[in-house]
Amino acid sequence: MVGIAAIPNSGKPKALIYSPGGRDAWVATSLIDEAGLASIATADLSIFASSLSDDIAFGVLTEEAVRSRDLRPIAAWVSAQPSWSDLPFIVLTTRGGGPERNPAAARLSEVLGNVTFLERPFHATSFISIVRTALKGRLRQYEARAQLEALSDAERRLQTALAAGHLGAWELELSSRALAVSVTCKAIFGRGPNDEVTYDDLLASIHPDDRDLVQARLRETIDTGRDYSIDHRTIWPDGSEHWTEVHAQLHADRYGSARKLVGVCSDTTARKLAEEKLKRLNENLEERVRERTRDVEAAHRTLLEEVAQRERAEEQLRQSQKMEAIGQLTGGVAHDFNNLLMVVLGNLELLGKHVAGDAKATRLVDGALQGARRGAALTQRLLAFARQQDLQVRPVDLAELVSGMSDLLRRSVGSSVSIETILPATLPPALVDANQLELALLNLAVNARDAMPEGGRLSISLREEEVVGNVGDLSEGAYLVLAVADSGTGMDAETLKKAVDPFFSTKEVGKGTGLGLSMIHGLAVQLNGALLLTSELGVGTTAELWLPATKRRPERPAEAEFSVPQAASRLKILLVDDDALIAMSSVDMLEDLGHEVFEANSGSEALELIRSGQHFDLVITDYSMPGMTGAQLAEAARDIDPALPIVLATGYADLPAGTDIDLPRLAKPYNQAQLAKEIRKAVASKADPPPRFDSRGSGPRRLKADDASDEIGDGAYVV
Repeated sequence: MVGIAAIPNSGKPKALIYSPGGRDAWVATSLIDEAGLASIATADLSIFASSLSDDIAFGVLTEEAVRSRDLRPIAAWVSAQPSWSDLPFIVLTTRGGGPERNPAAARLSEVLGNVTFLERPFHATSFISIVRTALKGRLRQYEARAQLEALSDAERRLQTALAAGHLGAWELELSSRALAVSVTCKAIFGRGPNDEVTYDDLLASIHPDDRDLVQARLRETIDTGRDYSIDHRTIWPDGSEHWTEVHAQLHADRYGSARKLVGVCSDTTARKLAEEKLKRLNENLEERVRERTRDVEAAHRTLLEEVAQRERAEEQLRQSQKMEAIGQLTGGVAHDFNNLLMVVLGNLELLGKHVAGDAKATRLVDGALQGARRGAALTQRLLAFARQQDLQVRPVDLAELVSGMSDLLRRSVGSSVSIETILPATLPPALVDANQLELALLNLAVNARDAMPEGGRLSISLREEEVVGNVGDLSEGAYLVLAVADSGTGMDAETLKKAVDPFFSTKEVGKGTGLGLSMIHGLAVQLNGALLLTSELGVGTTAELWLPATKRRPERPAEAEFSVPQAASRLKILLVDDDALIAMSSVDMLEDLGHEVFEANSGSEALELIRSGQHFDLVITDYSMPGMTGAQLAEAARDIDPALPIVLATGYADLPAGTDIDLPRLAKPYNQAQLAKEIRKAVASKADPPPRFDSRGSGPRRLKADDASDEIGDGAYVV
């Protein structure tokens, strides 16, 4: 028997034995080894107590060795076990475990809890049977731990989604009326994070005029099982009036009886105030219309046009408010999902290098990469709809762009559709992102093809238009109009109104995401242009992209690079990101490129490393971090080392208002090739003196008109 001072945490379950006298320890160790389990024998009870851990499968003790010893350390560990753990103990005794023959057994049972007494002498098979039973029970406990950890991870993801949507979560137990609410839910009802909130409190806070409706709707949900959905007014403790939107579902027990309501709520006060303002505007407009109508009727009973304009303005305002609200939510969720996809794509890309010789593993990694890239493409569509995608705007010859896509367009629409183009050669360039515009044009062509299942004609034309004054979403100025017209089935007026709504689609389930036109609409607005749709059933549809014209000449594109760019030498890089998963993935990609990487999880931690005198060839920092943003970190770092190259990684297209910064941008999610390219560019430009900037809004700012993406879409051509 060997005494040990400490037990390493190997992560594998093992047996822990304390039997200082006789052959018991040797016998137990031999039998446990025969059962296929590692064991550790300790010569001292204090070492036995200190060696207890989650990795111990069960403990083996001899009764006479602990009969009169201090068992408080063991009892303390047993009582402090986590909820999933109930460590089994096997006690070897000469008097059994019953209180009649062995009164001391009761004390051991009380201290150890989960204990099995084995009377000596015993047969080897009896001991091994007890050992296997104890191990089986311990393994079930490990499974319970894994399930609890999985539930905890799922809860964290849910809370992240709720926070992104500014939604409060709540749960009402119907039998006891016990109410559980999140901090966000408390805030929506005007309560502080530490305030106790009961169901009666929330019911009392509902506006008296709305309380009966709320209770009636609640009874209807309990009686019928229908989803609970309502808008009502809420009176906060300070006396202010607010609007709250509540949605919930009924949960029943296994016998079908209603058990609880689980739902979310949001503050819709701003929306209601806007609607009220619109209502007052409507009332004022209606009064003006009535006065004008009386005057016109007295003269020639004519200018219905004013009424029609008012109705269009109201419809545009309602549509704008709806799209803005959906866009804010969609953009926030897409940005967070981009971060998660970056971790997945980065790790899969590195994993693919390690399994290059394994055909099956390579196929599985490629399949996962394709799925993740489709997810990235979907988030790009969401960001396009939300007007938050990162655009590389430059002067582009649209006629040349359309001509260059002719082969791709013909392959995409098929031989049953004829394509005609009207592309004047004297048109000025347009200020656009060429890659995103190509994707938009391809989406329009594929939509047109789907609208012509029996074949037809697709017309793509360009023309120049001049807008005088502000017309709808268009400001005064010159525009290039890219028109795509088909001879397909067309849309009725009701369908046309919803055509650019996100996730609206007339295609079969699984045939489209419903984001194509909404993405194109978002792109057009982000480019300071507009998407105009006209359609008629049985005649066809015309989509017009109005894009700002410019007098600047198009730049000649640089040659595409298809290999993974490599830096000229091994660099010492400081990576700053508060997200541990993203940081880990980026560090792995950088080290795989051959660089020496130092990691910091906050701006302040990064500044400490820079101030310590360590030399860094490059800093790559996330923008959105608590305490200190990436822009603030860059400003402070440049005060210390003005020549230090800095790259800003962000999932946002436009940084928040007031952030005036001229730094290379690395759009999330990025792959290893894009990361290497930005490193090479940043290091290559180190010889140029860096511009001064002020994160609060002062200082020079240059329009970023280079660094076009190396590839178009990255799977985004799936419509």
